[in-house]
Amino acid sequence: MADILSSLFAHQAQTAGVMVRVSVAYLAEQSSPEAGRWFWSYHIRIENQRDTAVQLLARHWVITDARGDIHDVRGQGVVGDTPRIEPSESYDYVSGCPLETSSGAMAGEFHMVDEYGSTFDIKIPPFELSAPAS
Repeated sequence: MADILSSLFAHQAQTAGVMVRVSVAYLAEQSSPEAGRWFWSYHIRIENQRDTAVQLLARHWVITDARGDIHDVRGQGVVGDTPRIEPSESYDYVSGCPLETSSGAMAGEFHMVDEYGSTFDIKIPPFELSAPAS
């Protein structure tokens, strides 16, 4: 199963017993290179490998475009949700990222709380955003 997940999710990081896996795809149908707009979707899987439940409270993304411009994005939850993830369970969501350049990178962290009220951050592994050459 781990080999299958590694092939589906090329990027992964484990922090404090929580695994974050990421796969990314360029969406040509939502991009307009002639207008300076490129768009990617990313699929996040958060796996709770701890003995207790955890809840995702907030996200922090650092998005860097090909010019080196950095976009710092912070917000509550993900896609309108603050999921509680039980031990040995996972939570998946898909979102998107537009850029004004044909490449860039994303990385960040999720702010979590355990069932005892202790908060901690888990790493989102860095991943590249790259449009195919036309």
